[in-house]
Amino acid sequence: MLARVEVAAALWRKHRTGALELDDVLLLTRDFAADYGGTPDGPPRFQTVELADGALEHAAELAGAHGLRAYDAIQLASALAIRAVDKNCAMLASFDHDLNRAAAAEGFEVLPSGRAAGSSPA
Repeated sequence: MLARVEVAAALWRKHRTGALELDDVLLLTRDFAADYGGTPDGPPRFQTVELADGALEHAAELAGAHGLRAYDAIQLASALAIRAVDKNCAMLASFDHDLNRAAAAEGFEVLPSGRAAGSSPA
């Protein structure tokens, strides 16, 4: 559920730094909102997950173990909780270098590929 806020914040930050034009940010935030919440023409493309019991404690441990920021640690803890229930959950999509590195260390395939090690964050 945090991704709804983090994606919008990241896109607007890119606009403030001049990396994205206003029209691009508006298009991308609208498209992500549709992917996240669905449209009258179709269901959401993403499955949202509420914070699982114990996820905050696990996130605190992951923050220390992997040097993650709070939201990144919560996202990784949530992904690990999902994987514990559904072994097919083997992928994590992120443009955050630190989260990708930690997710790869926890056994996730990271999308976009090649971002987990050595590349700079977006």
